[in-house]
Amino acid sequence: MWVLVLFDLPTETKKDRKAADIFRKNLQKDGFTMFQFSVYLRHCASVESAHVHIKRVKSFLPDYGNIVLLTITDKQFSQLEIFYGKRPTTPNAPGQQLELF
Repeated sequence: MWVLVLFDLPTETKKDRKAADIFRKNLQKDGFTMFQFSVYLRHCASVESAHVHIKRVKSFLPDYGNIVLLTITDKQFSQLEIFYGKRPTTPNAPGQQLELF
């Protein structure tokens, strides 16, 4: 499973920028990797693991802005087509997440 976090946070004031920065840092602390600007993703070994990380993201949501949490399967993720300019390229998979039981 892949958990994607898509967000659009306000950055008009210094307080808004700080809240957005804290949100991004919390995502990174939880093992999320930036996929695009305002799109972070994380691989989870199971649905249960995905639910744990979704719950964790919900615990540090900022007060303002729009946040979308999306889960997709490995097969769906492998069907992404990414274009930089006009030529298709293969996505760089984020670092392998080691999970201990």
